[in-house]
Amino acid sequence: MFKVSVICLLLLVSGSANSLDLSAISNTDATTALRTALTQGAGKAVESLARTDGFFGNPQVKIPLPQQLQKAEQLMRKMGLGSMADELVLTMNRAAKAAVPEAKTLLVGAVKSMTLTDARALLSGGPDSATQYFRTKTQSQLTLRFKPIVMQVTAKLGVVKSYNSLAGKAAQFGLLDSKTANIDDYVTAQTLDGLYKMIATEEQAIRSDPVGQSSKMLQKVFGAVAKQ
Repeated sequence: MFKVSVICLLLLVSGSANSLDLSAISNTDATTALRTALTQGAGKAVESLARTDGFFGNPQVKIPLPQQLQKAEQLMRKMGLGSMADELVLTMNRAAKAAVPEAKTLLVGAVKSMTLTDARALLSGGPDSATQYFRTKTQSQLTLRFKPIVMQVTAKLGVVKSYNSLAGKAAQFGLLDSKTANIDDYVTAQTLDGLYKMIATEEQAIRSDPVGQSSKMLQKVFGAVAKQ
């Protein structure tokens, strides 16, 4: 009889622990877990993109010529000028790779400034709510930091001047968005998009597999989020 009671008690406790939901998570745990997740996701994203060919070698974030100029790229290849197009694409991606390490300080700063209200909203938000938080907090400042670095890299390639000239004329006739008419503006915007895309990938990995995380706090809090 005693043994049966102990087993029942253990099952009751186990069931209670497994049914833990987000409302049972303390504010401190919620904030700590989210800050850990954001720091981890941002760090991995930056590290991945800052490697050699971090952009160029990753189909998810590789920067192509603007869609409106891809027809011109095809024509260049038919005329035997494919190497020029290849060099331009490679340079754009190398420029993005050179700029992205600048993001780490601002991303960490955004994590530190996160409030309890932010944490609760992000935990119960959509699958990329933390990524969107980063975008809101850092996009303007990162644009200012990225662009000078992008300009340094693209300036080394003479074909960039040709790109800007061609794209500028296309924009005048409404054939090209003004944001893509200048290669530095285009690459800067694409670098940011690639960064946030990789952060979203890291966020999704944590949300979809909380048990697989090394941090007990992440397991506890995001496990509760997954049950909502």
